[in-house]
Amino acid sequence: MSNSSKTLVLGDGGWGQALAMALHRAGRKVAVWGFDGTYAADVACSRDNTRFLPGVRIPEEIQWTGDVAEALDGAEEYFSVVPTQFLRPTLDRFDGKLALLPAISASKGLELGTLERPSEILKKAAGAQAGVAVLSGPSHAEEVSLGRTTTVVIASDQEGLAEHAQTLISNDSFRVYTSSDLVGVELGGALKNIIALGAGMVDALGLGDNAKAALVSRGLMEMARFGVSEGAQRETFFGLSGAGDLMVTCYSQHSRNRGLGERIGSGESLDDILESSAKVAEGVWTCKAIHAYAKSQGVKMPLTEAIFGILFEGQDPHKTVHALMTRPTRSELDTPTS
Repeated sequence: MSNSSKTLVLGDGGWGQALAMALHRAGRKVAVWGFDGTYAADVACSRDNTRFLPGVRIPEEIQWTGDVAEALDGAEEYFSVVPTQFLRPTLDRFDGKLALLPAISASKGLELGTLERPSEILKKAAGAQAGVAVLSGPSHAEEVSLGRTTTVVIASDQEGLAEHAQTLISNDSFRVYTSSDLVGVELGGALKNIIALGAGMVDALGLGDNAKAALVSRGLMEMARFGVSEGAQRETFFGLSGAGDLMVTCYSQHSRNRGLGERIGSGESLDDILESSAKVAEGVWTCKAIHAYAKSQGVKMPLTEAIFGILFEGQDPHKTVHALMTRPTRSELDTPTS
């Protein structure tokens, strides 16, 4: 095998495929690694990721493998696109061999138990001596894979890494901005999924456009409030990884989180929904992680609390909406006290 340089994409889901195709369009040599070696071999042969992004043909030039050594051969950096709850055991498969490669995380959410962001997991579990950046923004895999116009942001607290990643993947259909607010960009991509669950519930309950717009705008304020409490910049949440990603996730037909919320609002149980889909809706686990943490830190997040109650405590969605609407009145920009 050639030892010429390439970019490794860690994770063979739809988002991993989409980023691999964006890198390919930017002229980069790309390898995609998948956890299931048998399935990876099937995809390598058929060039169709039937499990996660069916019907979008994978270019022959993109290497697709389940073999760790093959994936690493010649790699100069990697994009981590593994669902957050599975990231740590996936990194164990690489046995420290990723430590010297710059990492660009495109995973979203917080790890249950530790409450760590994906970039923190990469720094600790993978070593990440060469630094970590984070990619986020309004970017459904279904559209990125087809080369539809998309704009995202890449953030890093290490000088030069965001700019390096920007150069790797930018092309005429995939525009990339940079940021130094890694925490804000990463939290924006995680927290918006919680609000998208609520957006799906609003759709299912037939509450209308006014209610959905209120949910999205108040959800954005809630995201920013939590982010600032964690050291993020407030302005970041009104950019691509905050407002931009929030809008597309709350309104798009492609949104797994909005779709899951719609099914919940239609009366399906969370357990049944999770068992019926191989695709991961990160907002469910992010909601569970954030709900407990925010309460422990004294950060008021009434929408997150309401969505948690519906998902995990069996609360009735209609009664939950009524409870939100009848909370004590206050100024729009005040921090809620109850």
